[in-house]
Amino acid sequence: MDSRELVGESAAGLAETLPDGGALIGLDLGTKTIGIAVCDAGWRFASALKTLSRGKFGRDRDELRKLIEARSIRGIVIGLPRNMDGSEGPRAQASRAYARNLAEAFGLPVLLWDERWSTKSAEDAMIGLDVSRRKRAERIDAEAATIILQAAIDAATGSPLL
Repeated sequence: MDSRELVGESAAGLAETLPDGGALIGLDLGTKTIGIAVCDAGWRFASALKTLSRGKFGRDRDELRKLIEARSIRGIVIGLPRNMDGSEGPRAQASRAYARNLAEAFGLPVLLWDERWSTKSAEDAMIGLDVSRRKRAERIDAEAATIILQAAIDAATGSPLL
């Protein structure tokens, strides 16, 4: 299957591609780091896993491969950084290219999910939990990946959004 056929923007499409569910990995791509979250095979809840220091694609791919194999991941959700007006800039195009590269490398379906407000929501939640500024800086990308992944699985399963 062509890697372009594996990349989409429809949560329902992801659910159709993976009718039996399966664990998913969520990525918040930054310029220096990649926030990583995972969800259970039943797509009920997402949780922050770790933040990976971003390097060349080959190194990132190898690190992600370890996680994908260890957790039997069946699909990937990547945050798509749209502008507030819904338009796309260079970061969105870079995320699309990264998604195609991952689809090609792993042969897994990739869902691009609008990530507007994910980092702000993650930061607000951590402030509400009285997480220190230092700890927030360490965990913000993984928490943003969790918000992206949870929103995508909620949309895919028809769960009500909070």
